[in-house]
Amino acid sequence: MNEEFWNGRTVMVTGGAGFLGSHLVEQLEGHAPNAQIFIPRSSEYDLREEADIRRAFTDSGSDIVIHLAASVGGIGANRDNPGRYFYDNAVMGIELMEMARQFDVDKFTILGTICSYPKHTPVPFKEKNLFDGYPEETNAPYGIAKKALLTQSRAYRKQYDFNSIYLMPVNLYGPRDDFDLETSHVIPAIIRKCIEARESGEGSITAWGTGEPTREFLYVKDAAEGIIKGTERLNESTPINLGSGMEISIKELINLIADLTDFDGEIHWDTSKPDGQPRRRLDTSRAKEKFDWGASTEFKEGLRETIEWYESHRDEIV
Repeated sequence: MNEEFWNGRTVMVTGGAGFLGSHLVEQLEGHAPNAQIFIPRSSEYDLREEADIRRAFTDSGSDIVIHLAASVGGIGANRDNPGRYFYDNAVMGIELMEMARQFDVDKFTILGTICSYPKHTPVPFKEKNLFDGYPEETNAPYGIAKKALLTQSRAYRKQYDFNSIYLMPVNLYGPRDDFDLETSHVIPAIIRKCIEARESGEGSITAWGTGEPTREFLYVKDAAEGIIKGTERLNESTPINLGSGMEISIKELINLIADLTDFDGEIHWDTSKPDGQPRRRLDTSRAKEKFDWGASTEFKEGLRETIEWYESHRDEIV
């Protein structure tokens, strides 16, 4: 990492108190102690409101923006909140980028989503296929809202020479994840279910869908490093995948988590619930080529660290 890039600069990290944001801020503080980090908390700044965004820039004098804030959840939350997820994510990103342009921000890093890819994208997902079809239906409002920001990035670079970049991390996991069963993604949800069932003596847990779809997962600390490196080194409006390059079926994943949490009960599959996208694995060669980044955390080790964190913090979060 390039400490000089950050020295003397003020960095606005939207979502900086969240799951990914807290890890990114932690790495920045350790790596670039002479940078000023500004986190616009939702209690003070509503990033869907133009006046609040303008006030955040006026208050902070930010030179760099890393936009991580999002309204997001798992398959169930996406299914239940399509309007909210479309509006919140589109408006936040569009207004933030426009205001950053007006305030002559040097660099604007946009966090997109793998949910923007077409439902039946050839595997491994390549960035060139991003606009080849409609996203998986339960993810589409969120994915399309985020994909609109790539078009905005390209348009602003062409018309205003505004320097923004667009990074797309795959499904994240790790310490400090969301373990609320109403909004969590599959890894924290299954970790919690397995541990609670083990401790209560229940003989089974229920998982959504058929277990057949595959997913790729990226350890949150690796993702934070990729975002920092990309912000330092990338200066073009091209979409960049951030992933680990691995692929595992949901059934294999849940069996692995059950083993790591010492849950030996049965797994029941609720096939009335949606599976989501059939397969998901990324081509991550562009990130390596453009800014020399690749994931380094072995999946099983990352899961162990996530489980250990949950078991030591569950009284605070459940």
